[in-house]
Amino acid sequence: MKCNGKVVKYGDNVDTDVIIPARYLNTSDPRELALHCMEDIDKSFHDKIKPGDILVGGENFGCGSSREHAPIAIKNSGISLVIAKSFARIFYRNAINIGLAIVECPEAAEAIGEGHEVSADLDAGVITDVTTGQSFKTEPFPEFIQNIISAGGLVEAAKKGIVG
Repeated sequence: MKCNGKVVKYGDNVDTDVIIPARYLNTSDPRELALHCMEDIDKSFHDKIKPGDILVGGENFGCGSSREHAPIAIKNSGISLVIAKSFARIFYRNAINIGLAIVECPEAAEAIGEGHEVSADLDAGVITDVTTGQSFKTEPFPEFIQNIISAGGLVEAAKKGIVG
């Protein structure tokens, strides 16, 4: 899986209540959730994201509640990849389950800046900050996770019989 996009960057402990505020949890419509993604910390998030863009976070990204709405909002906003220093475990699992690519790479998360152009080859485990020319090595996704993400999530992968 390859991703290419501009970076939007946030700090440590971005929780699920910030990713998608609780006042919008009365819907499960992915498009509606995407309209409100990150609005409590970045009112311009929805307007500045283009399909394929990359979100970079700090430590403990996705902490808080176990709501699946958070990775759904991020994915449907157009973000193709989230890179962070670390993820809350339930967020990590929910993201993979809905087909959102996420990678823990502290060095990349620290070095990559807001607005930088980044490309990532997740099969090879390489993230490149195209703006600076700096590359970072990360663990490639295991094949079963590659299958889940490329299928669009765990449910779709199971329907296609590509997870077992």
